Amino acid sequence: MEPLGDIETFQRLGLAMLAGVIIGLERETADKPAGVRTFMLVCEGAALFMLCGLLLSDQLAAANRISDPGRIASTVIQGIGFIAAGVILTRGTQVVGLTTAAGIWVTAAIGLLIGAGFTVLGLGATVITVVSLFVLRVVGRHWGDARPLDSPHKGGSQT
Repeated sequence: MEPLGDIETFQRLGLAMLAGVIIGLERETADKPAGVRTFMLVCEGAALFMLCGLLLSDQLAAANRISDPGRIASTVIQGIGFIAAGVILTRGTQVVGLTTAAGIWVTAAIGLLIGAGFTVLGLGATVITVVSLFVLRVVGRHWGDARPLDSPHKGGSQT
Protein backbone atom coordinates (compact mmCIF):
# COMPACT_ATOMS: atom_id res chain seq x y z
CA MET A 1 0.00 0.00 0.00
CA GLU A 2 1.31 3.41 -0.96
CA PRO A 3 1.92 5.99 1.76
CA LEU A 4 -0.66 8.76 1.98
CA GLY A 5 0.14 11.84 -0.05
CA ASP A 6 -0.63 15.42 0.89
CA ILE A 7 -3.41 15.80 -1.68
CA GLU A 8 -5.20 12.66 -0.51
CA THR A 9 -4.95 13.66 3.14
CA PHE A 10 -6.44 17.08 2.40
CA GLN A 11 -9.18 15.50 0.29
CA ARG A 12 -10.11 13.21 3.17
CA LEU A 13 -10.00 16.09 5.62
CA GLY A 14 -12.22 18.22 3.38
CA LEU A 15 -14.74 15.41 2.96
CA ALA A 16 -14.85 14.84 6.72
CA MET A 17 -15.47 18.54 7.30
CA LEU A 18 -18.23 18.51 4.68
CA ALA A 19 -19.86 15.52 6.38
CA GLY A 20 -19.75 17.34 9.72
CA VAL A 21 -21.26 20.47 8.16
CA ILE A 22 -24.11 18.46 6.64
CA ILE A 23 -24.99 16.82 9.96
CA GLY A 24 -24.54 20.13 11.79
CA LEU A 25 -26.93 21.88 9.39
CA GLU A 26 -29.63 19.34 10.22
CA ARG A 27 -29.09 19.96 13.93
CA GLU A 28 -29.21 23.74 13.46
CA THR A 29 -32.40 23.57 11.42
CA ALA A 30 -33.85 21.55 14.33
CA ASP A 31 -32.78 24.46 16.60
CA LYS A 32 -30.45 22.30 18.72
CA PRO A 33 -27.59 23.77 20.75
CA ALA A 34 -24.79 21.94 18.90
CA GLY A 35 -24.73 22.86 15.24
CA VAL A 36 -22.53 23.29 12.20
CA ARG A 37 -19.31 24.33 13.93
CA THR A 38 -19.48 21.63 16.59
CA PHE A 39 -20.24 18.78 14.22
CA MET A 40 -17.72 19.99 11.63
CA LEU A 41 -14.98 20.18 14.26
CA VAL A 42 -15.82 16.75 15.68
CA CYS A 43 -15.69 15.15 12.24
CA GLU A 44 -12.55 17.06 11.27
CA GLY A 45 -10.83 16.17 14.54
CA ALA A 46 -11.65 12.48 14.22
CA ALA A 47 -10.36 12.47 10.64
CA LEU A 48 -7.18 14.26 11.71
CA PHE A 49 -6.52 11.70 14.43
CA MET A 50 -7.10 8.84 11.99
CA LEU A 51 -4.86 10.47 9.39
CA CYS A 52 -2.21 10.98 12.06
CA GLY A 53 -2.36 7.29 12.93
CA LEU A 54 -2.07 6.27 9.30
CA LEU A 55 0.79 8.68 8.60
CA LEU A 56 2.67 7.47 11.69
CA SER A 57 2.07 3.91 10.58
CA ASP A 58 3.50 4.75 7.15
CA GLN A 59 6.63 6.23 8.76
CA LEU A 60 7.11 3.24 11.02
CA ALA A 61 6.54 0.78 8.16
CA ALA A 62 9.28 2.54 6.20
CA ALA A 63 11.59 1.84 9.16
CA ASN A 64 10.47 -1.84 9.27
CA ARG A 65 8.55 -1.27 12.49
CA ILE A 66 4.99 -2.33 13.25
CA SER A 67 2.25 0.03 14.41
CA ASP A 68 -1.49 -0.03 14.94
CA PRO A 69 -3.34 3.10 13.76
CA GLY A 70 -6.52 1.68 15.29
CA ARG A 71 -5.20 2.49 18.74
CA ILE A 72 -5.57 6.21 18.05
CA ALA A 73 -9.10 5.62 16.76
CA SER A 74 -10.09 3.85 19.97
CA THR A 75 -8.93 6.79 22.08
CA VAL A 76 -10.91 9.18 19.88
CA ILE A 77 -14.07 7.26 20.71
CA GLN A 78 -13.29 7.49 24.42
CA GLY A 79 -12.67 11.23 24.21
CA ILE A 80 -15.85 11.82 22.23
CA GLY A 81 -17.78 9.85 24.84
CA PHE A 82 -16.51 12.29 27.44
CA ILE A 83 -17.50 15.32 25.35
CA ALA A 84 -20.90 13.85 24.48
CA ALA A 85 -21.62 13.12 28.14
CA GLY A 86 -21.31 16.84 28.77
CA VAL A 87 -24.33 17.64 26.61
CA ILE A 88 -26.71 15.21 28.34
CA LEU A 89 -28.83 16.86 31.02
CA THR A 90 -31.84 15.91 33.08
CA ARG A 91 -34.72 18.26 33.69
CA GLY A 92 -37.04 16.63 36.17
CA THR A 93 -37.92 13.32 34.58
CA GLN A 94 -36.78 14.38 31.10
CA VAL A 95 -33.43 13.53 29.56
CA VAL A 96 -32.25 16.29 27.24
CA GLY A 97 -29.31 16.15 24.87
CA LEU A 98 -29.16 12.42 24.31
CA THR A 99 -29.69 12.67 20.55
CA THR A 100 -27.11 15.45 20.31
CA ALA A 101 -24.61 13.28 22.20
CA ALA A 102 -25.34 10.33 19.93
CA GLY A 103 -24.96 12.59 16.90
CA ILE A 104 -21.56 13.74 18.10
CA TRP A 105 -20.53 10.12 18.64
CA VAL A 106 -21.70 9.06 15.15
CA THR A 107 -20.05 12.11 13.58
CA ALA A 108 -16.73 11.10 15.14
CA ALA A 109 -17.14 7.61 13.69
CA ILE A 110 -17.83 9.14 10.27
CA GLY A 111 -14.69 11.27 10.59
CA LEU A 112 -12.64 8.18 11.46
CA LEU A 113 -14.05 6.32 8.45
CA ILE A 114 -13.30 9.14 6.04
CA GLY A 115 -9.86 9.71 7.56
CA ALA A 116 -9.12 5.99 7.10
CA GLY A 117 -10.09 6.22 3.43
CA PHE A 118 -13.55 4.67 3.60
CA THR A 119 -15.12 7.73 2.01
CA VAL A 120 -18.11 6.03 0.38
CA LEU A 121 -19.14 4.44 3.67
CA GLY A 122 -18.48 7.67 5.58
CA LEU A 123 -20.49 9.84 3.19
CA GLY A 124 -23.23 7.20 2.99
CA ALA A 125 -23.40 7.15 6.78
CA THR A 126 -23.67 10.95 6.71
CA VAL A 127 -26.71 10.79 4.45
CA ILE A 128 -28.29 8.00 6.51
CA THR A 129 -27.65 9.96 9.72
CA VAL A 130 -29.23 13.17 8.43
CA VAL A 131 -32.24 11.35 6.99
CA SER A 132 -32.68 9.40 10.24
CA LEU A 133 -32.43 12.52 12.40
CA PHE A 134 -34.95 14.36 10.24
CA VAL A 135 -37.44 11.51 9.88
CA LEU A 136 -37.25 10.51 13.53
CA ARG A 137 -37.66 14.14 14.60
CA VAL A 138 -40.90 14.33 12.61
CA VAL A 139 -42.09 11.00 14.02
CA GLY A 140 -41.06 12.06 17.53
CA ARG A 141 -43.06 15.27 17.27
CA HIS A 142 -46.10 13.33 16.16
CA TRP A 143 -45.86 10.75 18.93
CA GLY A 144 -44.34 13.09 21.50
CA ASP A 145 -47.25 15.54 21.34
CA ALA A 146 -49.61 12.79 22.47
CA ARG A 147 -47.72 12.21 25.75
CA PRO A 148 -47.84 14.38 28.82
CA LEU A 149 -44.64 16.35 29.51
CA ASP A 150 -43.88 14.40 32.69
CA SER A 151 -44.11 11.01 30.96
CA PRO A 152 -40.99 8.90 31.64
CA HIS A 153 -41.06 7.75 28.01
CA LYS A 154 -40.96 11.26 26.61
CA GLY A 155 -37.26 11.92 27.31
CA GLY A 156 -34.34 10.88 25.16
CA SER A 157 -35.46 12.25 21.83
CA GLN A 158 -35.70 15.88 22.81
CA THR A 159 -32.32 17.10 21.64
